[in-house]
Amino acid sequence: MSPPHSSATSDAPDGATRSRLPLAVYVLGAAVFALGTSEFMLSGLLPEVADDLHVSIPTAGLLISAFAIGMVVGAPVLAAATGRLPRRLTLVWLLAVFAAGHVVGALAPNYALLFVCRVVSALACAGFWAVGAAVAISLVPHDARARAMAVMIGGLSIANITGVPGGAVLGQSLGWRSAFWAVALLAAIGLVGVLLFVPHTTREATAEGPRLRDELRIYRRGMVWLASATIALFAAGTFCFFSYLAPLLTDVSGLAEGWVPVALVLYGVGALGGTALGGRLADQHMFGTLYAGLASAAGVLVLVALLVSVPAAVVTLAGLLGFASFLCAPGLNARIFNVAGAAAPTLAGATATSAFNTGNTIGPWAGGLVIDGGLGYVWTAWLGAILVLGALGGAWLQSRTASRSRLVARSGLVSDVRVTS
Repeated sequence: MSPPHSSATSDAPDGATRSRLPLAVYVLGAAVFALGTSEFMLSGLLPEVADDLHVSIPTAGLLISAFAIGMVVGAPVLAAATGRLPRRLTLVWLLAVFAAGHVVGALAPNYALLFVCRVVSALACAGFWAVGAAVAISLVPHDARARAMAVMIGGLSIANITGVPGGAVLGQSLGWRSAFWAVALLAAIGLVGVLLFVPHTTREATAEGPRLRDELRIYRRGMVWLASATIALFAAGTFCFFSYLAPLLTDVSGLAEGWVPVALVLYGVGALGGTALGGRLADQHMFGTLYAGLASAAGVLVLVALLVSVPAAVVTLAGLLGFASFLCAPGLNARIFNVAGAAAPTLAGATATSAFNTGNTIGPWAGGLVIDGGLGYVWTAWLGAILVLGALGGAWLQSRTASRSRLVARSGLVSDVRVTS
């Protein structure tokens, strides 16, 4: 049984639901801004962290990997552990733990404690993504799911445009610890927003929802695994290239370091535009939007590999990659909820989060392999294109299977009508 607020929203007239999403969805997107800023900001602060804590830059880089791995593990574990709790209470506690993790991280006297703080923060972040996505989906009708997910992903896009560069600038001018304090403050603001605007669900109402044993049954469905693999391949392909964009621009394209932030901002602006458009299109044209986004992303990566010696082209293509990649991101998220059904509203969000972060972990690792193998930075674009084409194949298989299922369902309905008549 859905929480009381979800059914009320679902019963609203189509015109009303399409014209405006609930304020709570935007509050959740704003909270994701803080989470996204933390997830990626260390990429611009590794030298400062390494110097202050007396470790090498590669060792400091493990703080980024620790966050990604914590996201992969934390999403399903925390979704299962908190499944019987009121959702708003769960979101509040997760934001509180996330903020506390950054406060302790800002005060950490050594690398080991900072590493632990990153893992704890990642677990809380993953839990918030999973539960927050379930809440956002529950607040809107079926044909607005991609729009709701676009708002949450939009928080991440804005973090890439402003939060991550801002954290880098703040950390470079006032020390890397100041960036941790800033994220803790943003998380605290998000916590207040959740308390004020996210609808309350009572323990009794939550207890009537699907049990964990029932939710786990979604993993018996091949379509859930196919949708997850599609997400992972997409994320791996994108981050295989994006993780090494900076050295590609400076070492291969011959640009000055000052152009790297420009390319990153263009990527973030493109991502925001792609998210906004993809959220609107995917609710009505799910697979068409996925095909367009994935095919375009693969095409952009191929163009990067072919035009790598043309600096202006590479910088421009970085923005186009952000647009193409995030055009399909809302649909990929919503697709998980569609195939999981009402039986697993929380684990569906956890599954999507884990799938994305599995790709985020595999992509940089795969890119590192081709670089270490002597193929160079250009091959991160070629390999990224191959992985994204794999995701395109996964979307096609999902479309074929969905069409076959609808055909079978219609055939069964016709047979029932004939028998009863």
